[in-house]
Amino acid sequence: MASTTTVQVQKEKHQPTAHYVDATGQIAGRMCSNVAKLLLEGNRVIILNAEKTLVSGQRGSVMRSWLEYLKIASVVHPKHGPFHSRTPDGIITRMVRGMLPRRKPKGEAGLKRLRVYVGVPEQYAKMKFHGFENAQATKPPAYYVSLSEISSRIGWKGLQGK
Repeated sequence: MASTTTVQVQKEKHQPTAHYVDATGQIAGRMCSNVAKLLLEGNRVIILNAEKTLVSGQRGSVMRSWLEYLKIASVVHPKHGPFHSRTPDGIITRMVRGMLPRRKPKGEAGLKRLRVYVGVPEQYAKMKFHGFENAQATKPPAYYVSLSEISSRIGWKGLQGK
């Protein structure tokens, strides 16, 4: 008989770090997929300026699809959900949640390491932010709709005082 030897390959120890992401001018889906990957690697991710994230598509069709999404409710008892977030930070959190295996321990732990903010809180004002190169909007602004515009249309009242 031939004896088999097992070779143990040591994986590089990944040091978890905190990533500060500026969402200004980033396409929402691409940014969220990059964030989900960072979270699954064990990093903490803080997203700032969530209201300045962009959704690609024609303004009318994007708005129509969001309004259609809000009509999804329980027929039996609407108070039992599903509940639709109308704030930009809630929408981004929900997008990232959809890209994580949230019913598994690694996805649940990853979601706990995510923080999303509208604007820049004082505690993060002096931090250095970065964006994702592949999520940067490349077309003219007319091809995109900002998340603040979508949120204010579906019921968010955050930018009226600013």
